[in-house]
Amino acid sequence: MSRPSARAVIKEITTGFEDLDVPRSEEPDDGPIGWPGYRSARETAEERTGESESVLCGTAKIGDVEAVVIAFEFGFLGGSIGRRTGDRVEAAFARAVESRLPVVSLIATGGSRMQHGMLALSQLQRIARAAAGARSVPQISVLRDPTTGGGWATLGASADVVLALPGAQVGFAGSRVRPAGASAEAYTAEAKLAWGQVDQIVTPAELPSTLERWLRLLTSPTTEAAEPPGALGSTDLPENGWDAVQAARSAERPRAAEYLDAYFDWREEVSGDRCGGVDSGVSCGFGWRSGRAIAYAAQGGTATLPAGFRTAARLVWLASRLGIPVLTLVDTPGAANDEAAERAGAGAAIAELFEAVASAAVPITTLVIGEGGSGGALAFAAPGSTWVAPDAYFSVTSPEAAAAILKLPADEIPALADRLRLRPQDLVDLGIARSVVRPADRV
Repeated sequence: MSRPSARAVIKEITTGFEDLDVPRSEEPDDGPIGWPGYRSARETAEERTGESESVLCGTAKIGDVEAVVIAFEFGFLGGSIGRRTGDRVEAAFARAVESRLPVVSLIATGGSRMQHGMLALSQLQRIARAAAGARSVPQISVLRDPTTGGGWATLGASADVVLALPGAQVGFAGSRVRPAGASAEAYTAEAKLAWGQVDQIVTPAELPSTLERWLRLLTSPTTEAAEPPGALGSTDLPENGWDAVQAARSAERPRAAEYLDAYFDWREEVSGDRCGGVDSGVSCGFGWRSGRAIAYAAQGGTATLPAGFRTAARLVWLASRLGIPVLTLVDTPGAANDEAAERAGAGAAIAELFEAVASAAVPITTLVIGEGGSGGALAFAAPGSTWVAPDAYFSVTSPEAAAAILKLPADEIPALADRLRLRPQDLVDLGIARSVVRPADRV
């Protein structure tokens, strides 16, 4: 397979790239553990690629944002990670912290360099420590083909935002060390997207503009809270609780996607909980509105899965770390409560989001846009900073569930809805919501 060189990829997405001046550590001709023929293999790699190591590190502009760029050269011994690779990556993160620059890692590696033995494997600890020490700046990884072994398990999977090229081989196990009969499809960027480990798959042609947008979003901190969106649906307040429930459940009511599209000039989404799960009913990401970045986590009207809570928690943690305010949209009949949800850790996932919201170092704004069903909805809500749309409700649980708990007949459900005081105006009176939002006047 023909792969573009690291410098060719850098040239496509950046301007003004300048290599970092990293002292070259001393190394015996046949490597640190005396591997026969290693010197010859290195010299051949240098001649073929014009590079002196498997990774290039430097500074450049991506769009208008200056960044530290780490780019692996697969033509140099398979982009393998050796001691000098560790030297360069460690220096790159140090420069990022010193200059407060985001880091973009363009990864194409088969993993650790066999000819360096354990000294190669131990570089993963150096790289992990360097990346962890640079959490004050945004980190984006781009998974090129292949991204396997320690390259995936450090720079690739640990980044704040993980992008991947279509068809890229991605996995901890490289193609030569997988179990016999393993499905090749499991080791692809597409599989990692489906399993919540990759945020977006981006074509090479789209990569420069996508990186530019992500860097713009993640490097725009502000202390100002996001303003609540205006109402997009009915502006009439319900006369009773059951009317409120019916309005929130109406198929005609605007959903999260409509609110997000109306609120943001443009946006980029993250996907998945990083541990195997995706909830298509929860949208998370960062958007641009009137010259500033705002993170968002929005429920889409379905029962929220454990993966949805974990993805939202991941979003809130990241926004908090980078100083970006958060908008949450509440709309769920409740948390998923079937056997699969319990097995996937529903309680722990909800607890994780409660903690993320409670400990956030940035302001969080919440708008209830539809059903606010019990703790699964409350986990998305910011205490003291929640608004409600006219065609929404928020309740300790659904009227139907409340009737079951209280052992009441089904014909009492409408009256029970009223007693639960779940209407928008009730929520304001109870101090749960600050106010009922009016129609949006922003074009």
